[in-house]
Amino acid sequence: MFDFATPAAFLLLPLPLLAMRLLPGREAVTGALILPESIGRVLPKDAREGVSVRIRRTVPIILWLSLVLALAGPQRLAPVDALPVSGRDLVVALDLSGSMEQKDFTLDGDTVSRLEAVKAVGKRFVEGRGGDRVGLVLFAEKAYVAAPLTFDVAAVSRAIDEATIGISGRSTSIAGGLGVALKRLERGEARSRVVVLLSDGADTSGNVLPADVARLAKSLGVTVYTIALGPEDQEARPNDPDAVDTRTLRQVAEASGGRTFRVRSTNDLEQVTAAIDRLEQSGLDRPPATVRSDDWIWPALVAFACSLFLVVSRRAM
Repeated sequence: MFDFATPAAFLLLPLPLLAMRLLPGREAVTGALILPESIGRVLPKDAREGVSVRIRRTVPIILWLSLVLALAGPQRLAPVDALPVSGRDLVVALDLSGSMEQKDFTLDGDTVSRLEAVKAVGKRFVEGRGGDRVGLVLFAEKAYVAAPLTFDVAAVSRAIDEATIGISGRSTSIAGGLGVALKRLERGEARSRVVVLLSDGADTSGNVLPADVARLAKSLGVTVYTIALGPEDQEARPNDPDAVDTRTLRQVAEASGGRTFRVRSTNDLEQVTAAIDRLEQSGLDRPPATVRSDDWIWPALVAFACSLFLVVSRRAM
């Protein structure tokens, strides 16, 4: 489909004719050889008006037409498939406490740390959220926003890959991480707002109970899904400093209306992300969008070439 951005520019087309008719004429000062009419009639036509003269008369017309066409802004409109937009905001809150260094997960046959396993699966999870606005919060002793809410899921995936233990302390503040995530979501206008919180330890902040923050999340309309990482539970091994506080994470999820998932292996983690995908499906069909391709540069180049020709031909005369 072809269109013009400013079709009113075509009103300029008769401007040179109006200028010739309305402006006072200028007497040309030229040198000429006057011949008798009888001699002029027998001269060849090319001798009276050569090809170059006709070209010099035509080029200004082409120049003006090209300029007006460029000002009109020719453009092509082509339909393309619109990106799916789900209307969902999702923040991943990732625990970066010291216990995430524990190497008790298996990934592709190799023993890796909990953080490496979470990175591998978390990146795939985020990259599959096309159409969602996704953000990333990292927390340990303190929490901070590593990636603001964005449709650029590849950028969030890179932020997960670059996460490093120790940059925000080594203890665990689940309440702090959840609170920062809620801060990013509280003013959102998305029809669905979700926090996916991954932790492998117990809350050690002592300032605010995670369950209280979860109740705040529910009042804000935010659903929290928690993922408890690690082979051991505090309920079974209360004296193990690296055991995960499954009870607290379950309370957080239930208080907000979400679910909690228990993960003891990489395979469990992959199944959890698949389950969250089903619970919070991404993607919403949209009608095709129209993309505009501007073509004004081509008539502008023609006008420039004509101007250059007139300058060079005048100097050569």
